[in-house]
Amino acid sequence: MALAPRDMTEGLAADRHAQAAERQAPWNEPAPHEPLRIGSYNIHKCIGTDGRCDVQRVARVIRELDCDTVGLQEVNSQPGPHSDSRQLEFLAQATGMQAVAASTIIRHDRSYGNALLTRRKILDVRRHDLSFRRFEPRGALEVDLDVAGTCLRVFVMHLGLLPFERRYQMRIVLKLLREMPIDQPVVVLGDINEWLPLSRPLRWLHGLLGTPPRQRSFPVWAPMFALDRVWVRPRGSLLDFRVHRSPLSRRASDHFPVRAVVAPEAVPLRERPLS
Repeated sequence: MALAPRDMTEGLAADRHAQAAERQAPWNEPAPHEPLRIGSYNIHKCIGTDGRCDVQRVARVIRELDCDTVGLQEVNSQPGPHSDSRQLEFLAQATGMQAVAASTIIRHDRSYGNALLTRRKILDVRRHDLSFRRFEPRGALEVDLDVAGTCLRVFVMHLGLLPFERRYQMRIVLKLLREMPIDQPVVVLGDINEWLPLSRPLRWLHGLLGTPPRQRSFPVWAPMFALDRVWVRPRGSLLDFRVHRSPLSRRASDHFPVRAVVAPEAVPLRERPLS
């Protein structure tokens, strides 16, 4: 989408402001007792609404989120011949986090897929194939983290574009979730590509984990759809949920990131109004 000169000027000013804020606000390690601050962000291969691939800009948005763990979708995670070909490695270094990749889309020597950035201790990693027939390959990333002495399982996914594809993928996700112990704390997040609030895959997952708060995160120029979601078990451990909207995040990708705060102990949910 072409931007007017005013939009470009505002965007450059936002970039400068974000760079200054980054220099002034170093990232601190989470204390052991702190709740999990977790985000989900479809970074669109770091291509912003101005058509530019800018990995540094995405890294600054992730820093804006003030999360210690972030699930990513559409991230390039393998080296290649282009300057943006080591996106995940750059994002990990720029945010001071560990990176876990689950690449699912292979194109020549470059690979795109899900990933997790975290400052928490990683206990275990599992990768699952959600690919359907010959459609675009999809996958899910399952990572166990140490959160305040509790093993919390984070499930990062990016579902397909077609309804029957998503139904197939959600059945696999539900099977994996049902195989977990019933008392296993879990956070399920990602870009689910569900445009309808009462679709079958959503109803199935709501039936297992409960209906989470939802806010519109896509597209950034006129948010209409709550494509980016976070489910938490136990439900009472979700302290807060919101879409992160800032001048920089409005330019860095076609999705806004979402942010949740999760505590291991059960507490009431504090939800912001839908927007």
